Amino acid sequence: MAKIKIQKKDIWIDMTPMSDVMTLLLCFFMLTSTFLTPEPVSVTAPNSVSEVKIPEQDVLNILVTPEGRIYCGTENKNNMQAMMETMTDKFGVQLNATQVKHFREDAMVGAPMAQLANYLNLDPEKMGEAIQKLGLPLDSINGGKSEFQEWVAAAREANPDIKLAIKCDSKTSYGTIKKLMSELQDMNENRFQLITNLDVKRLND
Repeated sequence: MAKIKIQKKDIWIDMTPMSDVMTLLLCFFMLTSTFLTPEPVSVTAPNSVSEVKIPEQDVLNILVTPEGRIYCGTENKNNMQAMMETMTDKFGVQLNATQVKHFREDAMVGAPMAQLANYLNLDPEKMGEAIQKLGLPLDSINGGKSEFQEWVAAAREANPDIKLAIKCDSKTSYGTIKKLMSELQDMNENRFQLITNLDVKRLND
């Protein structure tokens, strides 16, 4: 008996619609994504079960390292510029155009005012190394505010609606955190949020 030959046909699938969909999805995620501001130092926040989200805008982020070094900054570059102008006028610090450009490109403020100009003279690569050894002083100036308090006041002046968010390392000493909070309370800044990592395991227990 003769075998019947089945004619083979090539299967062709038009992938153009899928490519269009992938392109649209990529554009959507690129336009809606918010990029995290790089932190000058690495900080591992403690775990908690709090699910309250930190606002994405109008936030002054305060960073505290395990060694007790303090940095602050906001993603709004216009507010950062206004903060810088307030502080340089108050402390009599003169900055040239290159130093101002470096300040705007920096993620956070962390250099004492006495060292700010020299710090901003460095190349951007070296600034990243130098900032890790600096930090905003918590000591009061002639019995008045500390430099940290002055930066917070400058941020409040630049944006009266700004909110405070503190991110401490899990190894930061309690004494440093207590002093930081006391400085904020001395300025009547009694509302601030603590940034932590969500402990999913404890949350599910």
